[in-house]
Amino acid sequence: MNAAAAAERVARESYGRLLALLAARTRDVAAAEDALADAFAAALSAWPRGGLPDNPEAWLFAAAKRKLIDAARRRKTASDGEQQIILGIEELEAEMSASDTPDKRLGLMFACAHPAIEESVRTPLMLQVVLGFSAERIASAFLVEPSAMGQRLVRAKKKIRDAGIGFEVPEPDAWRARLGAVLDAIYAAYTSGWSDPLGADPERRGLAEEGVWLARVLVSQVRDDPEPLGLLSLMLHLEARRPARRDRDGCFVPLDEQDVSLWKREYMLEAEAALRAASLAKRPGRYQLEAAIQSAHATRAWRGEADWEAIVLLYGALSELTGSPVARLNAAAAIARRDGPERGLAAAEEVARLHPLLNTYQPYWALRADLCARLGRADAARAAYDEAIAREADKAVVAFLEARRDSV
Repeated sequence: MNAAAAAERVARESYGRLLALLAARTRDVAAAEDALADAFAAALSAWPRGGLPDNPEAWLFAAAKRKLIDAARRRKTASDGEQQIILGIEELEAEMSASDTPDKRLGLMFACAHPAIEESVRTPLMLQVVLGFSAERIASAFLVEPSAMGQRLVRAKKKIRDAGIGFEVPEPDAWRARLGAVLDAIYAAYTSGWSDPLGADPERRGLAEEGVWLARVLVSQVRDDPEPLGLLSLMLHLEARRPARRDRDGCFVPLDEQDVSLWKREYMLEAEAALRAASLAKRPGRYQLEAAIQSAHATRAWRGEADWEAIVLLYGALSELTGSPVARLNAAAAIARRDGPERGLAAAEEVARLHPLLNTYQPYWALRADLCARLGRADAARAAYDEAIAREADKAVVAFLEARRDSV
């Protein structure tokens, strides 16, 4: 493995862990980011000449630690106490080598969800500092100008430093208010990886794996709330279907046409166990409901048919809980499967009437096209397929929609 590839691999696998360790003592996320960036730059210079170190992560940690100490010496004030800063950073060496210490990425995520941080920037901040997303990539995902997103992230990091926000997982009475933002950030990381169904992009595949791993960490440390279990169950159900989402030619395969023999049974069984454990608390939440919907789809692997009655009811509950028009649209799709295309189309049109923004949403047009085609309304179906195609970026999905349109 060459130096650039090794640095990229460590960045993908260890960025959040290294940043959390480096920032845990100083509370200065921006300074830790700068030090880590300098360490990666040094690696790209040193590794080709001296060879890849036995432990690239430890090499980067040591280099970044030296950068932080140098920076602390340059900007020390009378109140800082240079030696105290240096000793605090050097204590991290013991934590770096300890295998039984809590993962500080989780504490970093809770720090990003602190009430002092503006709510709208919490998830973007977690995506950047824990998973290494660039401001440009985050801005694109949140439909915000990169410069504006960059400024928000800078202000949030300054708030963490100036307010002395700790990186410890807080006590239950404090973390309940922050847990939702942490769950949302983990799921955002996973869905970014999920958008690469073949797992051909190592960066995005790593995000999906990281999302599942972080959910496992959260479940192990947050034992009296069922929503982390619900999130883990949801992601495992989705990940179980990855091998079936594209055929051998890379063509898109919709969920109800996937070959269930390709679904990973071990993931499905773990997902079901997590959902059952969550249900014992009798406190349903968004992620538990979404996991239950995926569980109802998974019955096709056992019984040959998804449980459409349960899916309709669960999407209705999710819509009531979240107010999401997308949940209502998905309920309409399930109604079409349960009661027929005419009733499903009527339900979808009603949702679009109440929520006009759905007219810019690709899945609405894809659903409308399919239902019109099933009702024999060829012209309306082709027009809806054209609208769906115009709003889709995934080439495999575009090809699927074009084939369906041409078959009408």
